[in-house]
Parts: sequence; structure tokens; C-alpha cells
Amino acid sequence: MPDFRPVLNLRLKLWRAAVLLSMGILVGGLYFFQVVHADTYIRLASNNRLRLIRFPPVRGEIYDRNGALLAVNVTTFDIMGYPMDIEKNDMPERLAELLSAHGIPYTAEDLSRSIKRQSWAPYRVVRLVGNITLAQMADLVADPEFPRELFPLPVWRRTYPAGSLASNITGYVGEISENELRQFSEGNYAAGDQIGKNGIERQYEDVLRGTPGEESVEVDARGRKIRTIDTRPAGRGEDLHLTLDLGAQRLAADLMKGYRGAIVVMDAHTGEVLVLYSSPSYDNNPLAWGVSLREWNALVNDPEKPMLDRSISGQYPPASTFKALMGLAALEEKETTTALTAHCSGAFTVGNRTFRCWKRSGHGTVNLLRALQESCDVYFYQVGLKLGISRILKWCSLFGLGSPTGIDLPGESPGVTAGPDWKRARFKESWYQGDTVNYSIGQGFLLTTPLQIARLYAVIANGGKLVRPHLSSTAGVVARNLSLEKKNLDVIRKGLDYVVRRGTGRQAGSFGITVAGKTGTAQNAHGDDHALFAGYAPMDNPKYVAVALIEAGLHGSSVASPMVGEILSYLLVPEARGKAQ
Repeated sequence: MPDFRPVLNLRLKLWRAAVLLSMGILVGGLYFFQVVHADTYIRLASNNRLRLIRFPPVRGEIYDRNGALLAVNVTTFDIMGYPMDIEKNDMPERLAELLSAHGIPYTAEDLSRSIKRQSWAPYRVVRLVGNITLAQMADLVADPEFPRELFPLPVWRRTYPAGSLASNITGYVGEISENELRQFSEGNYAAGDQIGKNGIERQYEDVLRGTPGEESVEVDARGRKIRTIDTRPAGRGEDLHLTLDLGAQRLAADLMKGYRGAIVVMDAHTGEVLVLYSSPSYDNNPLAWGVSLREWNALVNDPEKPMLDRSISGQYPPASTFKALMGLAALEEKETTTALTAHCSGAFTVGNRTFRCWKRSGHGTVNLLRALQESCDVYFYQVGLKLGISRILKWCSLFGLGSPTGIDLPGESPGVTAGPDWKRARFKESWYQGDTVNYSIGQGFLLTTPLQIARLYAVIANGGKLVRPHLSSTAGVVARNLSLEKKNLDVIRKGLDYVVRRGTGRQAGSFGITVAGKTGTAQNAHGDDHALFAGYAPMDNPKYVAVALIEAGLHGSSVASPMVGEILSYLLVPEARGKAQ
């Protein structure tokens, strides 16, 4: 009979070794977790009962020069929760049904999408619903169906008391996008934060924003708050005071009612912008609180283009307002004097082309002063040919045309000062004298913004300094002396005085102040001519410069010039301000 004892003993030894090894591993594991990494697992256990609530920063407010509120914060509520709680018991579906029952249109898909975008840690609170009013929140929490795992969080939301009156200036805030989160990864932003999307809100985001706060709370096994452990309150951003005069801005809106275009008013010496109105406008309040895709598409695709800030982004031929620069350039380049005259028969021939004056019968023999007064095209055709396109472009560049003015707003257009190289590259054509003739009266390939025209006239009004326009009261004055001869500036100023007292801009001077300026009628390939007037007041001691541009307004003399006269009177004459208000 075989002896199995050696085999059984071997198996018994192996079994004992396996048991001892298992016990060794178990003891080693206990030592590893409870001694070596004790602090780590104590911290993880603690985190199971600690939750962090992030408070969004409190945004600084925006005021006009007189202290009128342009952007203010109001309290609303967000419904918050934790991902690990929300994933249980079909929370999105239950909450969507509850919100619908209380008249708040959210779908389960909307909620799930929002949760997914914000979830990156199971114990990090996320926002399910925002912009809930106090009354709505009271109704919701009083409903027995309101999930007890969720809680309301009071937050600041942005509102704009001036609405469409200043929306092109203030801009608006909106929820930060995924692209913006990546772009501002160093800026302590989180999903759900508000960020400036346009206008001053965007330009001064770093000033207005503030700093986020945080609260650490202890919760029980069911996620209910037991106590607050630590709190860091949200920091408030800096308030911003603008140079804008809301009263004058309101008058500009009234004057532009029914028109497309822009009105700009600027301090001729400092560059402070008092009026920057673009018509038609839009209400920025819904954008700050959230609009549907359909509403957004309707706004951006509106053929009237209400979101285009025509004052800084609209590009138009300056038309006859450009003649002031042409006259000054000709004086500085010694190509004309007040004594030199030209004959206007109503037409001017260059090569095989005939260029007409706006007055078909002609102005007869005119000098520079009368040419400005009557806006004689033929006189400036000849001045333009004397100067040549190279020198005209040099003077455009000196006065900042073809470049952004540097105003503290995003989205400014540079304008176009196209010359021979541009035409050759664009159209594969040479530059002709006829192109220079068109340029000399502010037509052809020359495009400017209303703000650029205002800055050009500020140079004439202030004695030769090119100022940088600005809206923030803390921006400071930035000006460059163009070293123009005073006697030449005096000639142009005298001519602009004649325009209002004796010439095409008479209606600008009918509001109790002395105005100097120039009318303009710009050709429009898409319809009726645009109407312009650029001027300053008081004439002898200029303080403010103003520009009105009316799309398809036909005549600067009858439409645009009285707008400029009235708004300058409002700013300079206290009695006029009282009547306007």
C-alpha cells in the first residue's frame, strides 16, 4: 500500500505558507494604509464630509460723468448642487418637471448639459439653474417636491438702467464660454462665471471683475449642511466712471429717432467722449441675462444691424467734411493761399472725364474761404491735383485717418486710406488723376468712421493737437502736437465759420451758440446719399467737437447740421439743457 504521508505533509506545508503569506500581505496592507499613508486617507475621509461652495465675484458698477448708473448689480438666485447628489434618483428629470410647474422653462437635457460642462470634481458644487428671482425662489423652496439635496445661492447679476441708450458703449456680460475658459485659464475663472462680452464690460474686464469667494462647509452622510468651517467672501471689482454724458446721449437718441447713423461729441482738448450714439440700437439687458439661439440669430441677422456701432465701426466716405483737411494741407504745402482763386463753371475735365460740382451752374471765381463756405467741388478738385495723391495720403496719415483712434472700446474700424499700391493690389489697375480728384472731395477709395472725423476737427479746434478719444475718466489725456502753422489753422477756422454764418451749414448756428463746421453729402452705392456735419463750438474758443452722420439722409445742410447745433447747445447752454430734459 502506497505511503501518501509525504505528499500530504508537502501540501500542508504549502497551505501553511499560503496562509502565512496572506496574513503577511494583510498586515503589510494595514500598515501601508493606516500608518504610512494615514494622513492621506484621513484627508480623503474628511473630504467626504467637506464641501466647497464657490461665490462668483461681485462686479464693479459703471457710471456716467454725472454719476448716473450705466451698469449695476442686482441679486438673483442660482440653484446649486453636487454632482454625486445630482446623479441619483433622476434629478434632472425631477427638477425639470418642478421648474415647468412653476413657469420656468428648463428641460432635463438643458440641465444635464449644464451639469456635465461644470462637473470636474464630485464634491465641487455646480449650478443647475440661474437667474431665479426672489419670488420664484421662494415658491420653489416652499414646494414639497423641491429636492432637498439642492440649495439656493444668492448671486449678483448685471442690469443696464440706460438699456439701448448706451448699449454700444457699456456692452454686456454673459456666461463664460469654453473657448474663453481656455483663453483666460490663468484668470481664476470657472464655468458659469460672467465675463464682459462687448463694450466697456469687455475692455475693462480686469478692472470690473473682482475676485471669487469660497465657503467650506461640513455635511452629514446625506449631504446636508452641518456647519460652516471657513469663508472667504467674494471681492468686489472697481467701479468705473466714464466721460459719457447720459443726458446728451439721450438727446442724441431723440435726434436720431427714425434714422440710421451716429452722433459723436468729444472734448476737443482732452479727447473725453461725451456722446457716442449709434442708431438703431439694441437692449443689452436680455443679452446679459440670457437669450435663446433664435433670439440671438434674429438680433445678429437684423438687416438694420443694431449691434453695429456705427460711431466707431461704420466706415463712410467723409465727403465734403474732408475739404477742411484738404485746404489745410494745401496751405501747409504752400499750394494755395487765401489770395489764389479758381474758376468754377460747374464742371471740371480731367483727361476724357468730366467731374461735376454739386452746384451745376457753378460758383464762379472763388478763393479758399469761399470754396469752404459754399463747398465748391471744382476748387478742391484743382487743389487735390496740385497736392497729388502721395501728399494727400501723408496728411491723412498725420491726422490719423486709416488707423484706429485708440478709443478704449473693442471693435474699432481703422477706415481706409487707399492709394496707388492698394488699388494695384486690389484691382490690378493703375492710379489715375480721376482717382485723386475723387479723393479731394472725400469720395472714391477714402473711408472714415464718425469718430475719426471728430478727431480731425478737434485738431482744427484745439490748435493742432491730435488727441486720443477715451471713455474712462482715468484714461488721461494723450495728445500729439502736429506742429501746424497757426495762421493756416486760422484760415481754415475762418472758412468753417463762414460755412455756418453764410454758407451751407446755417442751421447749425440757430441754437443760441456760435458754431463752426462743414457739411457733407456722401455718395452711397446702396441708396440715397449720406448726410454729414462736423463742427465745434463755441467758434472763438472751441470746447466741444461734434459729428452727425445720417445714412441715406440726403443733405448734411438740412438734416445733420441742426443735430450738431442742438446737441452742442445742450452741452454749452444751461437753459438749453433744461429744455431738453
